Amino acid sequence: MGAARNRSDSPRVRAKREREKRMVSEMIALWCRAKHGTRGGELCPECAELAAYARRRSDRCPFMEEKTFCSNCRVHCYRPAMREKIREVMRFAGPRMIFHHPVAALRHVYETRAEARRMGNEEA
Repeated sequence: MGAARNRSDSPRVRAKREREKRMVSEMIALWCRAKHGTRGGELCPECAELAAYARRRSDRCPFMEEKTFCSNCRVHCYRPAMREKIREVMRFAGPRMIFHHPVAALRHVYETRAEARRMGNEEA
């Protein structure tokens, strides 16, 4: 699995963690194909490093049960350079995911809106 602290994850949290890692990996692969010309599921060394870093961050995240996405988290655990890189990838790949993984993209939109409503309700 990941870090030792996650051995007690519930099945729901484990599934959420794996879903997040798959989605980020797909977005990085989409970016890499478009920007670096990779083919056949391969990543260039820079994108492979970013994907591995993102997986490690997700594996070690202690807030997985309560957060929806890293952008909504109260703690930003990415190093500044990696955070900027993943933002660049997300800005590019996010809108294109609807054509490559429509169900996952729609789920992301739904969860983002639900999180915004929940956060708004907590402050009210």
